[in-house]
Amino acid sequence: LTSYTYMSSFVRASKFRHVYCDPPRIDATIQNLRVSNVTGEHNYIKANPHYFAVGLQGGGGPLAIIPLKTVGKMKTDIPVFAGHSGPILDFDFNPFHDSLIATGSEDMTIKVWEIPENGLTTNISVPVQDLGGHARKVILLRFHPTASNVLGSVGGDQTIKVWDIEKGVALNTLSDACDQLIQDMVWDYTGKEYAFSCKDKAVRLVDARTATVSTKIENAHEGAKSMKMTYLGNHNKLLSVGFTRQSHRQFKIWDPRNTSTELEKFDIDQAAGVIMPFFDPDTSLLYLAGKGDGNVRFYEFVNEPPYFYPLSDFRSNVSAKGMAFVPKRGLNVMGCETARLLKLTNNSVEPLSFLVPRKADGFQEDLYPDTSSGEPSHTADQWFQGSELPPKLCSLNPAVKGSSGGASASSGSVEPSRVSFSAAKTPAVLMEELAKAQDRIKKLEDLLKAKGIPFD
Repeated sequence: LTSYTYMSSFVRASKFRHVYCDPPRIDATIQNLRVSNVTGEHNYIKANPHYFAVGLQGGGGPLAIIPLKTVGKMKTDIPVFAGHSGPILDFDFNPFHDSLIATGSEDMTIKVWEIPENGLTTNISVPVQDLGGHARKVILLRFHPTASNVLGSVGGDQTIKVWDIEKGVALNTLSDACDQLIQDMVWDYTGKEYAFSCKDKAVRLVDARTATVSTKIENAHEGAKSMKMTYLGNHNKLLSVGFTRQSHRQFKIWDPRNTSTELEKFDIDQAAGVIMPFFDPDTSLLYLAGKGDGNVRFYEFVNEPPYFYPLSDFRSNVSAKGMAFVPKRGLNVMGCETARLLKLTNNSVEPLSFLVPRKADGFQEDLYPDTSSGEPSHTADQWFQGSELPPKLCSLNPAVKGSSGGASASSGSVEPSRVSFSAAKTPAVLMEELAKAQDRIKKLEDLLKAKGIPFD
């Protein structure tokens, strides 16, 4: 028996066995978006507990920031962040500051933007931080899972940089690990290491502080198309999604401590679209969504063979351009919503809510283990100096507000997460301030001279 048929040969007990997703009503979607036609390795849409972000057509690499509760047709002139000199290729929300988002562009820069307290009401072209260092376009951005204001970036120059965005400096650079296109980068559960996949079909594991490759998985998938990855929470496992030589889509599970062969592999189907994997570490559910098709498959992970059990799938004839996973603090926990994916099409966003049917009212404790609180476990300096801490967790029970020091989700809203962020001033800003100060000094000196008042 193949792994897939073995997985499907019996029914096992699981509280998520009946999880389902109904097609969204048209009045629950966001329409009339002028979605950017730039293509790349990114997912084209990202979300945090309050907003989702999507690149639009236009000059300056416009990025729209839209509240999750928004529905209906969007105006053509919605306010955006637009300060790049080329299209944006990826962006990522800061997990510890719900109002910060970073963008990477063809113009080789990374910019950090702050969302105003009431959202975007007008176009903003000046970022709070500007980072330069890549010699070619910036294609992927990934914030660190436990350290505040630490960002990983991937360039078209085959380099990966780890930044302290508050200080505006690169902590390290990986520059000689591969000579082909980097297709994905993911952090492990604590952020001690990251993995990246490359067009040479290899997956490399990297010590994030020293920027040294610790492990290389040759020929992780035999197909030539893009490989995507996700770590499986705190289970010390890595999942990769790719293609066979015959263009079948498949995923594999790896033990980072012994990568001589995969722990298990599963064939999915034969289709052309690259699969975007999303793993929920709280419930151990895996969601696989394909670019160019409308289906989402979901599986339950167990930390022993055969590792994954298929639950069901959501099918649609509307193809997805990209997909985003909404953090738990943004879900309707009182409605037994255990996950929400935002499906981006060529001109719309469809929310896909995954629900577990329950007859009882009230908060369902067994469906919602403690989740990421939106608070960092350590500062950038502490992490870089060797601090090893897991993510801080909080209860999602609305009746247990702040039990773990973080915000608690309710049926419709969460408290925003905000850690300290004070960007270091760029040389251009410092020079501008110096010029203004010197001009002010000259005016004061001229005034003293005119009044005959001596000064040193």
